[in-house]
Amino acid sequence: MSAPIGHRRRAARGAARGSREPETVRLRHVRTQDLRVDEPPTTPTPRPRTGLTWAARLVLGTLLTAAIILGCSVVRVWQTARVDGDRPVDAVVVLGAAHDDGEPSPILAARLRHAAALYQEGLAPRIVTVGGSRAGDEYTEAEAGTRYLQRSGVPASAITTVADGADTLGSLKAVAARAGQDGWSSALIVSDPWHSLRARTMARDSGLEAWTSPTRSGPVVQTRETQARYILRETAALLYYRLTHASAETENTGLG
Repeated sequence: MSAPIGHRRRAARGAARGSREPETVRLRHVRTQDLRVDEPPTTPTPRPRTGLTWAARLVLGTLLTAAIILGCSVVRVWQTARVDGDRPVDAVVVLGAAHDDGEPSPILAARLRHAAALYQEGLAPRIVTVGGSRAGDEYTEAEAGTRYLQRSGVPASAITTVADGADTLGSLKAVAARAGQDGWSSALIVSDPWHSLRARTMARDSGLEAWTSPTRSGPVVQTRETQARYILRETAALLYYRLTHASAETENTGLG
């Protein structure tokens, strides 16, 4: 027995509605996705800047560079002070220092003894004493050195006296000029250990083929405190020379 026509129509409409519901759901889902895609992106909130400004970076970089240069210079002064460049040369050059009416101070006497020993070893045929005079002095530093060497047994014919220069740079320029006149060019520079690097630098800048032979005795090398003071002072004087090509004033020690 078949169902009434009314029931069949209602069942058909119900089936039709049931078959359309999934499609409606899918369409709504697609529209929702489309709306989400079309939404503008969210702008992130900027974070506050916490880094250094360019001016602070510049200052920090400058200080760091200066510290590196200073540290490297201290090391080089110390290293050169510990190295003997002893070798055959044309002359041993003794840098001047204070004296008392022609009598060398302990600093100058230590340098002269070292130079005489190098000469006796046969490393050079001559010793060059250098250094000018101060107001009221009867003798120059070079003359005081020559007198001391002669008393120590060095022949006068083996001593060249260059009585010019109020500081290391002036003395070495005078020595370089004398070397050009006499026809020689290589030298061992005798001075205190901490002065060696700056003296060698100045000698080479003046045209000499120079090495250093530091003294190992005298007041400058007696205590650690004295050594530290001279190392720091020589480092500052070396940097000053490299910046200005001028000699630093250092009283009467012959380290100017």
